[in-house]
Amino acid sequence: MTTNIFPAIKLTIVTLIFFGVVYPAMIWAIAQLAPNNGQGKVINADGKKYYANVGQKFTEDKFFWSRPSAVEYNAAGSGGSNKGPSNPEYLAIVQARIDTFLVHNPGIDKKDIPVELVTASGSGLDPDISLKAAWVQVKRIAAVRKASEDKIIELVNANTEKPLAGMFGPGKVNVLSLNLALEKL
Repeated sequence: MTTNIFPAIKLTIVTLIFFGVVYPAMIWAIAQLAPNNGQGKVINADGKKYYANVGQKFTEDKFFWSRPSAVEYNAAGSGGSNKGPSNPEYLAIVQARIDTFLVHNPGIDKKDIPVELVTASGSGLDPDISLKAAWVQVKRIAAVRKASEDKIIELVNANTEKPLAGMFGPGKVNVLSLNLALEKL
């Protein structure tokens, strides 16, 4: 029995030291090489500090809406809902989001709503939406702000992040950056 216990204790101690001290120190050191020392992209606007890499909640008609969050955009505990597509409670939540979107965006057909505007991301903190999700909201925002749709589309295009190397992944729009630019109009 002692031939198994002592190696197990040694392995436990080595594992605790590695994963409790060495590994976190390595990750911290690597983060120091990243922009803003791994703290994320910080945006200061109107005396407030925002993190562009964490989703923000926008529900007013004058703003582009973010992707829904299962954790209410709380960066302290990211996560999805863990409910499958056949779960009645999940389906009711998605249907309520669809109904809300259609009320605030008259003239849009249900089939034209991008899925990311009615389903939460896996982390609940996704800061970006697709170009289609931005374009489908243009008419509402232009009407509320009494601006031309062309001006709003121009703003969306100016705030579009192109795919990596022009070919890896889709174009996307950071909702916070876009809404801050919208406020400057």
